[in-house]
Amino acid sequence: MSELIPPIRGMNDILPDATPRWHQLETVTRAVLAAYGYREMRVPIVEKTELFARSIGEVTDIVEKEMYSFEDRNGEHLTLRPEATAGMVRAGISNGLLYNQVQRLWCHGPMFRHERPQKGRYRQFHQVDVEAYGLAGPDIDAELNIMLARLWKALGVSALELQINTLGTPATRQRYRKLLVEYFRRHLDALDEDSRRRLDSNPMRVLDSKVPETRKVVEGAPSLLDHLDAESQAHFAEFQKLLDDSGIRYRVNPRLVRGLDYYTRTVFEWVTTRLGAQDAVCSGGRYDGLVELLGGKPTPAIGFAMGMERMVALMEAEGVSVPDTAPHAYLVRVGAEAERAGLRLAEQLRTALPGLRLLVDCSGGDFGKQLKRADKSGARVALVLGDNEARKHEVGFKPLRNTTEQVSISWDLAVARLAAWVQ
Repeated sequence: MSELIPPIRGMNDILPDATPRWHQLETVTRAVLAAYGYREMRVPIVEKTELFARSIGEVTDIVEKEMYSFEDRNGEHLTLRPEATAGMVRAGISNGLLYNQVQRLWCHGPMFRHERPQKGRYRQFHQVDVEAYGLAGPDIDAELNIMLARLWKALGVSALELQINTLGTPATRQRYRKLLVEYFRRHLDALDEDSRRRLDSNPMRVLDSKVPETRKVVEGAPSLLDHLDAESQAHFAEFQKLLDDSGIRYRVNPRLVRGLDYYTRTVFEWVTTRLGAQDAVCSGGRYDGLVELLGGKPTPAIGFAMGMERMVALMEAEGVSVPDTAPHAYLVRVGAEAERAGLRLAEQLRTALPGLRLLVDCSGGDFGKQLKRADKSGARVALVLGDNEARKHEVGFKPLRNTTEQVSISWDLAVARLAAWVQ
């Protein structure tokens, strides 16, 4: 026997028992996005490394430590995407979708980061990525979060809190960075190693530190909200007013920053207390300079990414019911004529009832063995076909979830009986 090849650490198989929950999430999400005018696009999972270095920022944990990068046979430096926004923007520019146009776009799929695997944090993970281009006002910032509140309701989850902040303009942040550096240098001994390393290159990321000693220092740091330019203040105030008018509850978190350098002005996160340390289920914000940074014309933009593994876990934690995926019927066939006729019957039923979930036993054995498999499958009814029934175009109709006796009925009547269960 050959040696087993184990899976890659932090990259999980999603098994058949779990996929109905994923399908549920994907179906509901797709419907809500369509209702707000978002169109799906699909972009490669591999991009040039430069795309992420330029967009995310070279002095970030993602670029410095977490990207899966390699050189291909042509000498090109390529990377498995660690996030989707940069690829969406690249695709929009490359295909002429963004200049002087309003676009509402989304994609979903796997992302890759070489992090330490733990609950809710994996090396391959899945996101729904939603982007709106060409809209500069705070109304689209609000509508995205109104849409997310509708999505949470449609999914049946409620244990989520919206946290918001503003990062101002690049000029505002440059002035604020100087204040932060001055403040943190006065408390240098209390900062953890990562925070000291970030101090000159990306001091705002220190605000996001999870190290307890550093958190104490962060609590006394100056707030960006006290140093905003007038336009950013007005944008943020109107954003909050629109949320208030729509009945969306939120909390202003002045320490909320994003791990990607391209964000400007509005940033937000939907967090939960139900999933432990990995509490952010959905994060996003405005990135008005990113399209230009990647070679396009200046284009305002805003978007978010929803972690699908975390949302699936939250749906499970809140006890959201999963749609039934068990077969409606299980076809038992015993005898040479029955085996041939059974396939014809199965196709007749599937044609008449497009939503029918019908499992045909192809393992063989006597009636008893096949009926045991029928019961184990979770099917509501066994359709029992022997040679005698096959000759008469009849089938035994045997309910499996109650004590009703088996009866022989015509193939046409079987369609009518099963139709009541097929939506």
